[in-house]
Amino acid sequence: MDYKDILYDVKDAVATITINRPEVLNAFTGDSIIEMEHALDKATNDSSVGVIVLTGVGERAFCVGGDVNWEKGASDGDSSDSGLKDLDFNLNHQIIACPKPIICRVNGYAIGAGNHIAYFCDVTIAADHAIMGQNGPRVASPAGGYIVAHAANSIGHKRAREMWMFARRYPAKTFLEWGLVNAVVPMAELDAEVDKWAKELLALSPTCLKILKRSFYYHAEPVLGRDMNEMIQEVAPKYYETGEQLEGANAFLEKRAPDFSKFR
Repeated sequence: MDYKDILYDVKDAVATITINRPEVLNAFTGDSIIEMEHALDKATNDSSVGVIVLTGVGERAFCVGGDVNWEKGASDGDSSDSGLKDLDFNLNHQIIACPKPIICRVNGYAIGAGNHIAYFCDVTIAADHAIMGQNGPRVASPAGGYIVAHAANSIGHKRAREMWMFARRYPAKTFLEWGLVNAVVPMAELDAEVDKWAKELLALSPTCLKILKRSFYYHAEPVLGRDMNEMIQEVAPKYYETGEQLEGANAFLEKRAPDFSKFR
């Protein structure tokens, strides 16, 4: 596969997958996710790779989730790209099922899917200017299923519900205190810190690490059976026909507060 939205590099047994859409703060489309899933599978099956790093181009953002213009297409019928309602978002499951350690290098904003991709990784290392949090209810982007529920495995239900339901913004230091981030360093030291953690992992038994990851996978398994689209079908089967998501997307693009009152 020729990548258009990501960069892929392998050096010194570390595979780095970099979201390359800085003009939109590394927000992704369906095509971007397909490329990321392909690259992660490639790194997983490459015997020369011992550690995988996920990151974004630049110093402004790791990833701010789905490109709102693309998500808007899920409501207005745009078929130019894989639509949100048609996307099989398997990346988080791939991360937790991958037998190799995965480090998320958070180089700025990690919002929405950018945030939950970060907390699904085995290790999350953030620059001290990074801002993190969820976005779904703010823009009517319907994340659900195990992507949401797994947060409670990491930080407990009260913090997970606060993070997801209020869609607040948090400095990386707060998430370090909560347990969603492993280390916070100045941006100038971010690469060195990621490299330090990667080298430490590479010095360890790969089979033991594989067994550990599978053990953590089984702990998460009870929530892995429900994905986002299944949850939407259960709770709101005609969601994309109501106009609620369109209102959220339009309000974001028009820089105004959304009015969700009629959808209650």
